[in-house]
Amino acid sequence: MSPPSAPIHVAALYRFTTFADCAALRGPLERVCAASGVKGTLLLAGEGINGTIAGPEAGIARVLDHIRGLPGCAELDVKFSLTDTLPFHRLKVRIKAEIVTLGVPGLDPVRDAGTYVRAQDWNALIAEPGTIVIDTRNAYEVAVGTFAGAVNPGTISFRDFPAWFRDHGAALVADVQRTHGAAPKVAMFCTGGIRCEKATAYLKAQGVDQVHHLEGGVLRYLETTPAADSLWRGECFVFDQRVAVGHGLAPGTHVLCHGCRMPVSPADQESPLFEPGVSCPRCHQTRDDERRGRYAERQRQMRIAAERGVAHIGVRMDREDRDP
Repeated sequence: MSPPSAPIHVAALYRFTTFADCAALRGPLERVCAASGVKGTLLLAGEGINGTIAGPEAGIARVLDHIRGLPGCAELDVKFSLTDTLPFHRLKVRIKAEIVTLGVPGLDPVRDAGTYVRAQDWNALIAEPGTIVIDTRNAYEVAVGTFAGAVNPGTISFRDFPAWFRDHGAALVADVQRTHGAAPKVAMFCTGGIRCEKATAYLKAQGVDQVHHLEGGVLRYLETTPAADSLWRGECFVFDQRVAVGHGLAPGTHVLCHGCRMPVSPADQESPLFEPGVSCPRCHQTRDDERRGRYAERQRQMRIAAERGVAHIGVRMDREDRDP
């Protein structure tokens, strides 16, 4: 397969809505994606749809038209970007229990989510005295970049967030309330908006009333906020082969370790323990010689494929429970 001559369009999307029969939706959605030359992952659940897809501009438009025709999806939230190479090698349309896994039964983000805050209003909110800013992403994502002063729960996965809030977050809210004499505002954010939106519903179920979340997530903020006015520090990790993006959604400086699938900073790329396609300082000691040899051969095959201008499956980049 020859490299495409036109830029690849990437669409990160989600919508909390109610689907009564995901199985009936899956087949037609998969067929329109395949017929449109679109790859990536889309998750369907009773609570809505979530995913990131990539392909030609016309193909992406056809798929989005189809999704907007699904129940409750007319106002689908989509973040667009461009890339020179297709960031996904496969198409997957899957039915899941949740479109982003929190593991809390009975939660209804459609009904109970907090208040949207537009990107242009975000700086003012998080600068208010007493506002608690919480990063709902995972620890390895936070290490790539976050908002100045944000609380890092240090979670390994999103499903760890409720336990963190019960063990630490609720006490933090209570402490700020005692200090300021009033219930604090809680401002939550994530990459594309889906995790923080669901997390606000969880906090409201725990009795926290003034809960806000960044509409469109960090990606919308970086896309629309001038760098000179930005309170974001670092880059934003994304779940595709771009690895990380900066202001204006420009490609970042991090790369992916194909050994552990974690982002590698520019500093760690200078480490003697970093071998592209094989290992990084984080995982080097956990890989034996046999495994590193397999990874090195895979990297060699990928390099040969790139030199020949053909596609190579390489390393699976797309993850389930993704956050567009």
